[in-house]
Amino acid sequence: MRRQPLSPISAILQTAAAHAILITYTLVALFPVILVVVNSFKARKAIFDAPFTLPTPETWSLIGYETVFERSNFPLYFLNSTMVTVGTLILIFIAGTMAAHALAEYRFPGNALMGLYLSIGIMVPIRLGTVSLLRLLVGLGLTNTLTGLILVYTASGLPLAIFVLTQFMRQVPRDLKDAARVDGASEYRIYWLILPLIRPAIGTVMVFNMIPIWNDLWFPLILAPGESVKTVTLGAQVFLGQFVSDWNAVLSSLTLSAVPVIGLYILFSRQLIRGLTSGAVK
Repeated sequence: MRRQPLSPISAILQTAAAHAILITYTLVALFPVILVVVNSFKARKAIFDAPFTLPTPETWSLIGYETVFERSNFPLYFLNSTMVTVGTLILIFIAGTMAAHALAEYRFPGNALMGLYLSIGIMVPIRLGTVSLLRLLVGLGLTNTLTGLILVYTASGLPLAIFVLTQFMRQVPRDLKDAARVDGASEYRIYWLILPLIRPAIGTVMVFNMIPIWNDLWFPLILAPGESVKTVTLGAQVFLGQFVSDWNAVLSSLTLSAVPVIGLYILFSRQLIRGLTSGAVK
């Protein structure tokens, strides 16, 4: 039975409803972020008296930002977080794409078992091995170093990266790769030819690893609590006390630390959406 086409009025109403739902979901998702940003520009009393209102000339205050830069080395924390996040993403990209290419391209005994072994990290949280990781880093002399954090985050991000990228690489037509081999392309050349074809998957993997790494408090607190290697999230804890908390400074530091995450998310958002919806609509 043929489906009757929608009338122009029905199509307009459906489009308007879809846009309204999208806007509603966006506002709900962004509301906590907007609330933090708005209150970071208020005096302490106004944060508690009127948390849902915009700053006024009477409540406007930059005391939180002044405290952040006076009482902590925020630029150093910001640099440390950037180095850890970027370094980890680079290692995940290199190791993840190469491992996924090998699993997707070459058939050998134990291929499926190897893929399952590399994916176990998705099911078993790496935090369960915190004590063993701490002992390992102590033995290697990598405690209180950015290198130790990068290696731990790389190990935690590789399972998901390999799992996702392998599935996308298997969708690349084999005829395309065989044609490249006939033309004399090396295996490394074929590997580089495949990467642009799975760009949405790579963007998805980068976003899914970037945000948890930047916002993580657990491993920086345990593996690298030193002042010279503190990350932004750990540095913000300076303003949280057992009895008294400087909420102006906390909200200001959270606002500053959220800027790069939001920027990178916007940068990768197109690839993220394409990666998540790939294959959903035929």
